[in-house]
Amino acid sequence: MPKYAWVGKNRSGQVQKGEMEAPNQGTVLAQLRKAGVLPSEVKERGKGFDMQIKIPGLKPKVTTKDMVVFTRQFSTMIDAGLPLVQCLEILARQQDNRTFKEILVNVKENVESGATFADSLKKHPKVFDDLYVNLVAAGEVGGILDTILNRLAAYIEKALKLRKKVKSAMTYPSTIVGIAILVIAVIMIFVIPAFEKLFADFGSALPAPTQIVINLSRFIKDYIFVILGAVVGFVFLVKYLYRTKKGREKFDTWSLRLPIFGILIRKVAVAKFSRTLGTMLSSGVPILDALEIVAKTAGNSVVEKAIYNVRDSISEGKTIAEPLEKSGVFPPMVCQMVAVGEQSGSIDTMLNKIADFYDDEVDDAVGNLTAMMEPLLMLFLGVTVGGLVIAMYLPIFKIAGAVGG
Repeated sequence: MPKYAWVGKNRSGQVQKGEMEAPNQGTVLAQLRKAGVLPSEVKERGKGFDMQIKIPGLKPKVTTKDMVVFTRQFSTMIDAGLPLVQCLEILARQQDNRTFKEILVNVKENVESGATFADSLKKHPKVFDDLYVNLVAAGEVGGILDTILNRLAAYIEKALKLRKKVKSAMTYPSTIVGIAILVIAVIMIFVIPAFEKLFADFGSALPAPTQIVINLSRFIKDYIFVILGAVVGFVFLVKYLYRTKKGREKFDTWSLRLPIFGILIRKVAVAKFSRTLGTMLSSGVPILDALEIVAKTAGNSVVEKAIYNVRDSISEGKTIAEPLEKSGVFPPMVCQMVAVGEQSGSIDTMLNKIADFYDDEVDDAVGNLTAMMEPLLMLFLGVTVGGLVIAMYLPIFKIAGAVGG
């Protein structure tokens, strides 16, 4: 029979520890409750060394895909009438991700101890955020947990799809620019000095573009570590400023005003706001609680501030549409549709329609952005790399012309 190590508190609040032989973990929990001990941790002792080696950074992360699969399967099992604890036990047992498996086992143990499912999930905020926990809580209270979980799975899938669209839009230009910078650095550090030695034997003045490139090459070679240090320092400075309230507001305001990417960022923000708020309202979460969670997950301080203004407006008995329009973040069409939704009492349906529309808008924006960036990137590569090559060959063309003359 396996041994279980346990930690808990007695009726007077004192922490107690011990070991117990039992056929399973549920028996240990039952025995402890009978003895007046509220267990906080129960673990099976290993047959060999009772020691776990944890290497920081190697513990697998719980991915969005893991969350979608878990939520879908959990919804199906609840809908089929399986008890909550049994569902968690089955899903934990079949989970390949070690981190997620440990979390699900912990959630199951908390539920067995008498905690609600939502409260058990709340103990793992890095995996189950406020949105997830509040929707589950609404499902538990309303007796529609299976429906809520289906909505959650659909929401997570659509949010993941939206994130992938934005990522794909950013990956192509950043990759091309990164490769171009690497190629230019190699040319400036290794190729140009070779040409400089060759031109030293010519004994004549070099053309201005060639001399500028050679001087730039010397500077980069001499101060390469200073330049790298300055780049790293600049990155850390930007990160530090972004962590401050004023710095984040400045960066987020600037990002929404960018000529090309600003439109895409704005559309993503509108789609995310509409989808999240629509999902929460249709699941029975009170509007003030829903808006607070949506604001926290906005990802942009300007949008976050606008949502908090909406929340303040509603708490004073006003409408949603008016503060949305005043914020300047949300397009007039969105504000009008929200106003219609408020008047007709179908705000959640209207928000989901807005989210569907802006998902398509993000698709079009990503396609247009990619089509626009391709010629701009080709022009950038042509001007930089081509300019360097021409500058290096100008003296050779000059000598060839002199010899031919």
